[in-house]
Amino acid sequence: MTRPAILGRLGALFTALAASVSPSPAAATDPAWKLTEDEWRKRLSPAVFEIMRLHGTEPAFSSPLDHEKRKGIYDCAACALPLYSSKTKFESGTGWPSFYEPLHGAVSTSSDYSLLEPRTEVHCHRCGGHLGHVFNDGPPPTGLRYCMNGLALVFKPEA
Repeated sequence: MTRPAILGRLGALFTALAASVSPSPAAATDPAWKLTEDEWRKRLSPAVFEIMRLHGTEPAFSSPLDHEKRKGIYDCAACALPLYSSKTKFESGTGWPSFYEPLHGAVSTSSDYSLLEPRTEVHCHRCGGHLGHVFNDGPPPTGLRYCMNGLALVFKPEA
């Protein structure tokens, strides 16, 4: 077998493996938020369900929250837990709302192997809903970039 043929088969294998890895939603830490799939479908819009329960990703530059400049708090779209302060939001240029730090105890993380390179997935600590991913290319003081799906957040402006 030739080298291009081997590389082609390896590429197809890696693509198939990545497609077969379907992460399950993180467990809710609050018993009141341990809902069945049907209960989540009734509670959330189809687009929010796709992101928060099936680990989807909204298209880049599609969320108005990416350009939100007012002071306030970003809550979980599924359970209304306060997650991020506007004080930690920054323009990442990625097309998704980005923060350098969550509110204390608001999020949990897990390893995500759905792509060839492992990533760190971010979940709402209370309901377990998928929010996005965190990367090590953010600004000071943390050096982190919490890259969030806008549909997973609800902005509450400061009064």
